[in-house]
Amino acid sequence: MKLKVCGMKYPDNITQVSELQPDYMGFIFYEKSSRYFDQLIPNVPDTIKKTGVFVNEELNTVIKKINKYNLQAIQLHGEESPYYCNILRSTKLISSTKPIEIIKVFSIKDEFNFDVLTPYEEVCDYFLFDTKGKLPGGNGYTFNWNILNNYPSTKPFFLSGGIGLDEVEDIKKFKQSEASKYCYALDLNSQFEKEPALKNISMLKEFKNKLSNKTMPNYNVNEKGYYGEFGGAFIPEMLYPNVEELRQNYLKIMAEPDFQKEFNQLLKDYVGRPSPLYFAKRLSEKYNTKIYLKREDLNHTGAHKINNTIGQILMAQRLGKTRIIAETGAGQHGVATATVCALMGLECIVYMGEIDIARQAPNVARMKMLGAKVVPALSGSRTLKDATNEAIRDWINNPVDTHYIIGSAIGPHPYPDMVTRFQAVISEEIKWQLNEQEGRENPDYVVACIGGGSNAAGTYYHFLHDEDVGIIAVEAAGLGVDSGESAATSVLGKEGIIHGCKTLLMQTNDGQITEPYSISAGLDYPGVGPMHAHLSKTGRAEFMSITDSDAMDAGLELSKLEGIIPAIETSHALAIFKYKTFKPDDVVVMSLSGRGDKDLNTYIDYFKL
Repeated sequence: MKLKVCGMKYPDNITQVSELQPDYMGFIFYEKSSRYFDQLIPNVPDTIKKTGVFVNEELNTVIKKINKYNLQAIQLHGEESPYYCNILRSTKLISSTKPIEIIKVFSIKDEFNFDVLTPYEEVCDYFLFDTKGKLPGGNGYTFNWNILNNYPSTKPFFLSGGIGLDEVEDIKKFKQSEASKYCYALDLNSQFEKEPALKNISMLKEFKNKLSNKTMPNYNVNEKGYYGEFGGAFIPEMLYPNVEELRQNYLKIMAEPDFQKEFNQLLKDYVGRPSPLYFAKRLSEKYNTKIYLKREDLNHTGAHKINNTIGQILMAQRLGKTRIIAETGAGQHGVATATVCALMGLECIVYMGEIDIARQAPNVARMKMLGAKVVPALSGSRTLKDATNEAIRDWINNPVDTHYIIGSAIGPHPYPDMVTRFQAVISEEIKWQLNEQEGRENPDYVVACIGGGSNAAGTYYHFLHDEDVGIIAVEAAGLGVDSGESAATSVLGKEGIIHGCKTLLMQTNDGQITEPYSISAGLDYPGVGPMHAHLSKTGRAEFMSITDSDAMDAGLELSKLEGIIPAIETSHALAIFKYKTFKPDDVVVMSLSGRGDKDLNTYIDYFKL
């Protein structure tokens, strides 16, 4: 199938899209549209057919636009008659010796009378089927493509209406159906935009690659919850109804306009997004490269965790849940969960390892002030792994009214994907913020610390399929990878199952989980999210292991150079500059996942401050 990208407006963006070589590029000449085009078109390769989109426009105006912009195709979205199409098709054009292509649009909702096509058969080159809405053009939703199984014509047609990345698998299935026999092209528009008329190049590139199967391994989850060979849902029978209810509904709920509106409003007015993308001038000068810090530490509650808890509390409400449980290591996820439960007036129970409770006392106090009950995990290593075990036991005992807000990109499907999607706002913002500061959407490298991996997943998400963007994941080596006191899963882990998913897991030869260690309460987890396990196994991401001492030194260095005290988790990521050399003109974006208030006692004890 050919590709048409419609609704172009901005010159630089037009140039970027043209580099992807779509077959058609659409310019909307309808003044009531937010994508109305009224300027010069930059140079576009001759292989791309410039298409003018009109709604009930006078013929003379259409012809003037054709000649002014050297249009090769006309798309008619109004009530244009067959006579109108015939006149336009037979008009001799100044700008071209080839006849203009006529694309007549018909809108479909729940049913369609194909008889209306008959008068247009001889006067149009193509039909285009779009989703019926209040205004001309699509409304961001797909219609029921099965209606096209009754298509009676042999006229090739364009398929339009709400097509996005999530429709790739449906398109592949559609291509195997009888309905697709005469499907000539796909029309892409609003689902690939950052704002009206501004196309997301990375998403378009990913769509094109995935559709052609000429791509790197798919780093998005498949319908069974797997990233490559990692993922899935390995759960007790008692939890099956809860997890299945979530799996069947999470994407539908997230796509609802009311959900999106409330989620985005809370991120803006309550969380304080967008978080700044800060150029660290002195740090950059020291390491002779361009270092940008994505300031997730400036979010309400002091870390990235709030992005996910806002999304999940709204999800829980729509599923009718009244009781919320969570696990936490460093305490940031616990605080974020307690915060949104207070906001929404829901009961909140947070499980936390006994050791973590002692070393993260400020966050424990905050959770209690917010009305949460903090329950210590007293088994095993008494850290994050054990807190997660206790939370799952609670969920098994209270399956009906309870929603478990998992804080990392871990757990049974759909949790890793859902958490990643809520955290993807990080990389989404990085792209437009970097474009503002550097004139380019993509950095050379994105860097994040990684335990379970939610901040890393959100930081990487919109760059996963851009091969030119290097991905660096930084794990906690503790006292050293070979010391027996480490949490470097990519080095020490083997395939195994933990907390509901198959992933890389630190374990003995007989499958017993090895106790992890890190000075950082948020990184001492024996596994890693399944997406990250896939990134490691395929080599898409470079994994680096950083010791306690290097992390602590890096945290102190950032404090003195930039006046920012980072969480010890983030300090692990900052320490890579000691070991990895970047080029002077490289742009390195690092997720500063949390602030160091919670870690002050650890910093004080370590440095004898």
